[in-house]
Amino acid sequence: MTEHYYSRKPQTESRPRQWRCTLLGHSFLFETDSGVFSKSEVDFGSRLLIETFQMPDIEGVVLDVGCGYGPIGLAVAKEYPDRTVVMMDINERAVQLARKNAELNGIQNVRIFESDGVYVDEGVNVAAVLTNPPIRAGKETVFKIYDGAFHYLSDGGELWVVIQKKQGAPSTLKYLEEKFRFAEIMERKKGYWIIKAVK
Repeated sequence: MTEHYYSRKPQTESRPRQWRCTLLGHSFLFETDSGVFSKSEVDFGSRLLIETFQMPDIEGVVLDVGCGYGPIGLAVAKEYPDRTVVMMDINERAVQLARKNAELNGIQNVRIFESDGVYVDEGVNVAAVLTNPPIRAGKETVFKIYDGAFHYLSDGGELWVVIQKKQGAPSTLKYLEEKFRFAEIMERKKGYWIIKAVK
C-alpha cells in the first residue's frame, strides 16, 4: 500500500511549518508537517464539523478520533474549557504535532495519544465522539471507528462524522441508522455531510 496520512510512521521527510487561522472565533497558531492530513490549512470538512458541532447536554469527555495535528479537538477544547477532550491518531507525527499545538495555543484540557481506533479508559463517561475519518484507509477501518464510538459512548452520547457524499456518506448514514438509536444529517455543504448519531 502506498503511504498516506494513516501510516503509523510517516517516511516522508519532515518539513515543519507554522500558520495561523481562526476557528469558532478563536485565533490558533498551528504547526504542521509533511506526512499529515491537510498540512497547509484546516480542510473544509474539518472546519464544517467544527462549526456544526453542538455539545450534547450530558456529562462526559469528548473524543477526537483521527485528530491529525489537532484542529477539531483543539477548537472544541478551546470553546468548551470545562470539558476534557481526548485526542487520538495512528500517525505518530500527527500526535506529536497535536501535543505541540495544544502547547502553542495554551490548551490544557486535552489528552493526546497514539491509537489505531477509538480508545478511552473503561468507565469514563463519553459525551461525544467527533471524527473526520481516514477514508483512504478503507471502509473496514472507517466502520471500526463507528463501532468503537458506539462501544465507548454513554447512553445519549453522540457521534459526529464529516464525510463526503461521493466517499460514502449515504452508506455511513445507513450503517449508523441501523446501529444507533437514530442518526440524522445536520449539515450539507459542497458535497460534505455532517452526520450525528445518538446512542
